[in-house]
Amino acid sequence: MHIDHLDHLVLTTTDPQSCIDFYTRVMGMSLETFGNGRQAFRFGNQKINLHVRGREFEPKAHLPVPGALDLCFIAVEPLDEVIAHLRQSNWPIIEGPVARTGATGKIRSVYLRDPDLNLIEISEYPSGG
Repeated sequence: MHIDHLDHLVLTTTDPQSCIDFYTRVMGMSLETFGNGRQAFRFGNQKINLHVRGREFEPKAHLPVPGALDLCFIAVEPLDEVIAHLRQSNWPIIEGPVARTGATGKIRSVYLRDPDLNLIEISEYPSGG
């Protein structure tokens, strides 16, 4: 068996409205509703399914808790444009820009937290990377 790519992951939130605001307004993802009124944030060919704490869909993680994720996203725009957008959105950057290592090489990243305090890393690969 070989895994090709990640299709989706599940994020558990305590405040769905703040979570939706962050992932749509700040992160630029689109909100979609699918089977049985479930919601997800779509970006590229992936999505983040949304669970509300105490009202999770089955089956679920053994201990679904808000604030336990550490996610890294590669931005379409240059990181300097991402930083300008975050500032315009009044969303604080807690670290960066800093040099890191991504799945396929060196990246440049900034870190922030979503409303549930998950760590969000937004990155760019160097030109041609």
